[in-house]
Amino acid sequence: MMDYSLGKGDFENWVVSDTAFSPDTLGKTESIMYLGNGYMGLRSATEEPYLKEVRNLLVSGTFNKFSEEEVTELPNVSDMTRLDIRVDGERFSLELGETKEYVKQLNLKTAELTRTFNWTSPKGKELRFHFRRFVSLDNLHLIGMKMDIESLTDPVEISFDSGINAQLSNTGSQHFHEGEKRIFDKRFVQLIQTTIESNIDIVLNTAHQLTLNGKNVQEEPVMNMDRRKVWLTFDLALQPGDKLELEKLTTVYTSRDKEFDTPEYQLKKLREHSLNDLRSSSEKGYDALFQSHKEAWKNKVWSVYNFEVNSENPFDQLSLRFALYHLTVMTPAHDERMGIAAKALSGEGYKGHSFWDTELFILPFFTYSNPEVAKSLLKYRYHGLAGARSKAKDNGYEGAMYPWEAAWPTDGEVTPVWGAVDIVTGEQTKIWSGFIEQHITSDIAFAVYQYYNVTGDQEFMNKYGYEMVFDTARFWTSRLEWNKAKQEYHINNVIGPDEYKEHVDNNAFTNYMAHFNIKLAISYYDKLEKENPTLLSNLTKQLDLKEAYKLWKSKLTKIYLPKPRKEDAVIPQDDTYLHLNVLDLTKYKQADKVGTLFSEYNLEQVNQMQITKQADVMILLYLLEQADNVFTNEIKQANFDYYEPKTTHDSSLSLSTHAIMANDLGKNELAYLLFKKASEIDLGPFMHSSDHGIHAASLGGIWQAAVFGFAGIRLVEGKLRINPRLPKHWKDMKFTINWKGQPVSLTITNDILTIHPLNGGMITFEVFGNTYETNQEMEVKLEEETSNIF
Repeated sequence: MMDYSLGKGDFENWVVSDTAFSPDTLGKTESIMYLGNGYMGLRSATEEPYLKEVRNLLVSGTFNKFSEEEVTELPNVSDMTRLDIRVDGERFSLELGETKEYVKQLNLKTAELTRTFNWTSPKGKELRFHFRRFVSLDNLHLIGMKMDIESLTDPVEISFDSGINAQLSNTGSQHFHEGEKRIFDKRFVQLIQTTIESNIDIVLNTAHQLTLNGKNVQEEPVMNMDRRKVWLTFDLALQPGDKLELEKLTTVYTSRDKEFDTPEYQLKKLREHSLNDLRSSSEKGYDALFQSHKEAWKNKVWSVYNFEVNSENPFDQLSLRFALYHLTVMTPAHDERMGIAAKALSGEGYKGHSFWDTELFILPFFTYSNPEVAKSLLKYRYHGLAGARSKAKDNGYEGAMYPWEAAWPTDGEVTPVWGAVDIVTGEQTKIWSGFIEQHITSDIAFAVYQYYNVTGDQEFMNKYGYEMVFDTARFWTSRLEWNKAKQEYHINNVIGPDEYKEHVDNNAFTNYMAHFNIKLAISYYDKLEKENPTLLSNLTKQLDLKEAYKLWKSKLTKIYLPKPRKEDAVIPQDDTYLHLNVLDLTKYKQADKVGTLFSEYNLEQVNQMQITKQADVMILLYLLEQADNVFTNEIKQANFDYYEPKTTHDSSLSLSTHAIMANDLGKNELAYLLFKKASEIDLGPFMHSSDHGIHAASLGGIWQAAVFGFAGIRLVEGKLRINPRLPKHWKDMKFTINWKGQPVSLTITNDILTIHPLNGGMITFEVFGNTYETNQEMEVKLEEETSNIF
């Protein structure tokens, strides 16, 4: 049972808790309480094992193929969290005996997982258990664990096995050769794994320190080895009141780490370095290492983002902190060769692949809040140009055609071909996204545009950004299809953001975003021609831009862009959508579980109805406002009212966009309801919502709904616009963004916007149509402004 009220004092609205153990709903807290630092993610399985548990340790960038018949995925690395505990010789499990005062919780502020309970054994002996765990943000290679066991009533024999277990797989796919195992000094345990196809070495080291009533335990453990497993066995006797304490520290290193991924790489040096790190860490101990980790969270995260919401509903503040926590632990900020997985590093869902989720739902947070991380994520896409160019060539196109699912940058397309069952035919459903969901190419170009306009980072554009925009535009001009009868270019046989509509022609989002991409390339070409002809000359030689520029200019105005209908201002989602049958979606939209529609219809049937999986036309209107602002509020209103009732929100990406648009349109209560529903995708009471991992993009969307929605922050034609409209029960919100290279602090109430450029640089911004400029703290009254929104 989830409980968010247990944080007290300095930890009020910082703690996510589960207060009732259930062996049938383990996945919820394993996922939403997972620990990480961007280098690795550790799923928060319990120490003692259960049948329905999922133990995952995923390390960014370590992709491998199990066989040629499968796509590459992040492999499930060895587990060191499992402790096989025996009490008086019998297996310890919460399914046996009696459990009281059970609390498992994640403290978002300190990024520490704890679990505490009293347990009475089947023999009637009562013990107190307390577990602690963290994945260090100070040392990206370090995992800390701690276990306290106290005998409350009787003498008791405690025995447990602890070590490194490589007998794991990715739901059956084994990605590793069995490597060497070693125990040093009967204390330091080492195991090596090597991926079978990508040949990445992973070295894990773990060490134990036991104390009884504060004194080091001198008895030596029993050493054990088995296939893909090495461990130590400890046996101790406790008297009533005795307290056993175990500290277990682990280091994880790979040959893909930047400092080792060199031509001079030697496994021997990697082993020595990783073991020395563990020895050094062991001298410090759990508490000192945890303190350094806690300080890193304070200095690198909470003090930087400064996000506070004063709401009558404390859950709002908690949900935003939850989003910021996960945006931090999911992001490989240490290495620009790595992207963000759709399930982050919390589970095996989507195989660790990156989608358009990153650019449109996660990247904006970093662009506005931590530009260095945003730059790293965009450089990942730059490194992916090789794979994008290969995909374009393989499909008969030019330029760069980005893969729908991406892994290691040079891997190219890694989308699986087959998916879930078709409830009508009983066959596997073919996944067409890797073949025809192509809008991701322009989504990445948009992300470059947004980053450049918010940060002003010219160096990035010169080295990476212009090339990405030019080559994606080259793809689109080769992708356009000439319709002789209508004398215009179409884009046929695609999937738009609404994946319930396959093989459609002229998806509005795809067409408009392709048009945006080409138009952006033209503007950048013209800019470089005037300001940096040398760079343009170099890129022209590389990409044949003179010919590309001619094609861009000749084709741009002839691209078919679906226009709002005269009778109701609705933009057709594609050529056929508005002619399909309408189905009442009320019961599906109100269901606890997403995708319930498919218990009654298959995808082919859904394809023939006006049913939308997620924001499609709506996200188009939202994005293009930031570039051209070509759509009026009346058009936005008409399309929101038409499409939202037909949208199931089965994609976790959908709710945040609708929340932003609802707020823009003055639908305040609906905007807040959609924000709350987005917040409850992972944090809600449904205990199977996150079994396969957290919803990474939705967490970025929660931040966007608050900042771009309620705070009204928006990039509009290169300028900063701030049109706040807080929910009625929010008294104020405070946060920091980064604009044109300097942090800017904002405090918003229902009456006043306070803006403070923290470095003293001049900032120009617009509030409800009025333009302001300041280089110091400034207040803008909102009461009179809000009456002039429309």
